[in-house]
Amino acid sequence: MYFSFKNNVECSNQEASNRLIYSYNKSFHGFAAMLSDEEARKLSEILFFSKLTCCMNSIMEELVSVFPSKQRQLHTTRSWNFMGFPLTTPRGPFESDVIIGIIDTGIWPESKSFDDAGFGPPPSRWKGICQSNHNFTCNNKIIGARYYHLQGNISEMDIPSPRDSEGHGTHTSSIAVGRLVTDASLAGLAGGTARGGVPSARIAIYKVCWSNGCSDIDVLAAFEDAIKDGVDIISISMGRYTYNYFEDPIAIGSFHAMKKNILTSSSAGNDGPYNFTVENCAPWLLTVAASTIDRKIVARIKLGNGEEFQGKAVNIDGLDGKMYPLIFGRNAPNILAGDNAKDSRYCYEGTLDGELVKGKVVLCDGLSNGSGPLNAGAIGAIMEINRANVDDEFLLPVSTLESKNIIQVQNYANNTSNPKASIYKSEDAFDAAAPYVAPFSSRGPNPHSSNILKPDLTAAGVDILAAWSPLSNPKVPYNIMSGTSVACPHTTSVAAYVKSFNPTWSPAAIKSALITTAYVMSSTKNVEAELAYGAGHINPLAALSPGLIYDAQEIDYIKILCGEGYITTILRLITGDQSSCASANNGTVLDLNYPTFALQTQHGESFSTSFRRTVTNVGVSNSTYYAAVNAPSNLKINVEPNVLSFEALLEKKSFSVKLEGDAYKTIISGVLIWSDGIHNVRSPIVVYTSLN
Repeated sequence: MYFSFKNNVECSNQEASNRLIYSYNKSFHGFAAMLSDEEARKLSEILFFSKLTCCMNSIMEELVSVFPSKQRQLHTTRSWNFMGFPLTTPRGPFESDVIIGIIDTGIWPESKSFDDAGFGPPPSRWKGICQSNHNFTCNNKIIGARYYHLQGNISEMDIPSPRDSEGHGTHTSSIAVGRLVTDASLAGLAGGTARGGVPSARIAIYKVCWSNGCSDIDVLAAFEDAIKDGVDIISISMGRYTYNYFEDPIAIGSFHAMKKNILTSSSAGNDGPYNFTVENCAPWLLTVAASTIDRKIVARIKLGNGEEFQGKAVNIDGLDGKMYPLIFGRNAPNILAGDNAKDSRYCYEGTLDGELVKGKVVLCDGLSNGSGPLNAGAIGAIMEINRANVDDEFLLPVSTLESKNIIQVQNYANNTSNPKASIYKSEDAFDAAAPYVAPFSSRGPNPHSSNILKPDLTAAGVDILAAWSPLSNPKVPYNIMSGTSVACPHTTSVAAYVKSFNPTWSPAAIKSALITTAYVMSSTKNVEAELAYGAGHINPLAALSPGLIYDAQEIDYIKILCGEGYITTILRLITGDQSSCASANNGTVLDLNYPTFALQTQHGESFSTSFRRTVTNVGVSNSTYYAAVNAPSNLKINVEPNVLSFEALLEKKSFSVKLEGDAYKTIISGVLIWSDGIHNVRSPIVVYTSLN
């Protein structure tokens, strides 16, 4: 069960309905209510709800879990072509019947990306609704829309409607299913035809995010409605770190979606490049990292001595060659800020002396939206990129530089009698090194199930142009964003594309197709290797013909959860039925039929571990696959049997993979490829030691 904690109040029958926020009863059982910390503690100490007090004792009898609701944070003109998915791509016969549910900040329905011209009515199985207040209307493209919020828990900036006032939901939605819009750009940047991966698919919107974040209880309610409404794929670009699957509404909601044959695609998080930062790690989820495309957005800087730097920022306007005095923020402390004046080097709000910085370009050691320099009267700012530079929106012309370049600019500013600088309007540039995982993209290992590789794969997530809400910025109907939030809908769209050709495939089958056909990434560009990019970069067209798939059902996940130590009462919180660990023939994650292989071991020790897997033939009826392995000398891989012969489609064959070696490196990467001469079914194998 799921709770939101508020102030401590006495309980009465009259108050029960007032304190109840949500009753979850469509796909799983539980409720969200306003409880004090003490009331929640008492609930946690007893097994049966009837032993508590009078409060809501008719909702359900058995108590299995109590935890607080918290707030989660939100985590294309070129991207689809870069990923090998051109406009001429063949389309599936059921694309217009595929419904993608987007759980986000809402949508701007008037955007050209969501025009329904030429669309017929929604699929007959659709059971959703359109909450059409504040002039919000659905159409045959946006076939459903709901919003969720606690009464009084939104600000004046928010609109109690599915309408998007922030822009994030509109952006992610158009990446996934947007119509073709020609001549789209951000003030001339990233110009071209904006489009989603499956422009003929339908979309259903579930607005759970507001100016103060995304509440857990709303996220769970959105999952429940999306499942009931009849979506085929769920896309959710948000998350936070949780300590186990059963305190995570995304893990809980996506499990119930999986039971109804609905795949959930999720973002990996923007807390890289540190290890153990990956979010949304449940094995039934698809977890997506963010990587670059071959177009980058740059903002050039020119100093008074003629030296130039290629910085990074999205500037609609710039100083465009006109030189202005340059001052280091550390040299312009606001004495009225007291002890905070020492933070002027970071250009924090209120720390800069307006008399000293007015009309100048300020050099800052930190990264911000620029409000500090702007309010102090600065004309522009040069800032240092931090590890999670996810294209912040700046309030004045800005260019961000890496630390080594910042030091060069500092030396110029401090050692020149009249230092000057100019910041240019942003422009497109070619990035020959792409794709590589973005520094901000969260890294593995999986913090919950160490022997399941996360993230699963990576997709385009840097400098992506897509539709935007004019309430966030009235000047830009299309905006540029970066983040795993942006990578996620790319993968959602490819999953929907595969679904449009294979409507009966399970979530695990679709996920397997995406993972085993991914482009190989370079470990020299990403030192964390598979812990950064999973199986590799998504390959949309190849995913349509994987040859073999690693399938899994609800019982397979139950077995590994029981094997990981979850007790029956907790297990039932997520299954919503009478599943029992005592009768589930418990297994380990090593035997979960996952399309990748991961093993955590101790540094300097020898290891010997076996995995069991089963593949299903979805390629050619009469076919023979041969196992090929590639690994460094300190990793021995043995596959038994190493030949699989199939006589029919959907026929299954099992095999084992034994890993042996010595763990003297932090990460040891190998690969298993099953090939019939047509299909290459690739599974990365990763052995890693305990990481800091």
